[in-house]
Amino acid sequence: MAQARPIVYVGDPVLSTPCEPVTRFDDELAALVDDMFASMYAAQGVGLAANQIGVPLRVFVYDCPDADDVSHKGVVVNPTIELPGLRDRHLDPGDEGCLSIPGQYAPLPRPDQATVHGHDVTGARITVTGTGFLARCLQHETDHLEGRLFIDRLPTKRRKQLLAAHTTSLPQPL
Repeated sequence: MAQARPIVYVGDPVLSTPCEPVTRFDDELAALVDDMFASMYAAQGVGLAANQIGVPLRVFVYDCPDADDVSHKGVVVNPTIELPGLRDRHLDPGDEGCLSIPGQYAPLPRPDQATVHGHDVTGARITVTGTGFLARCLQHETDHLEGRLFIDRLPTKRRKQLLAAHTTSLPQPL
């Protein structure tokens, strides 16, 4: 039975450390993926990397629309990302946020198309190409697995503003 796990927040070392490759495609991985979907939906997200629930493995799940507003749902294990070359690259200047930094958003230009190669939960090779919001999601979640948050791509001043706002929005201990 899938169980929503708590989301890990910025500042936890698991978010800033590159994740380990998955080497076993078994029931334990399938259960982790089920928990990841449950956790993502409970937090009202559209993507979630394993390290966001404290598991340092190269796995992410997603459920979000592409540029044509067609919904896509899936899991990618051990992803590698492929972005268009500079000549063919078009940037989407949209806002980005993260479940590990709740309530904080900032414009972050990213390529409007991305492809990830990896495996599904059974170990079969897969390729997922996304446009629009799905492209942003694929890039964002792959970044997580490299130990990078979206705020790491922002100018220093804006990054500090978001971190300060996040810190003050957390419940204070009594």
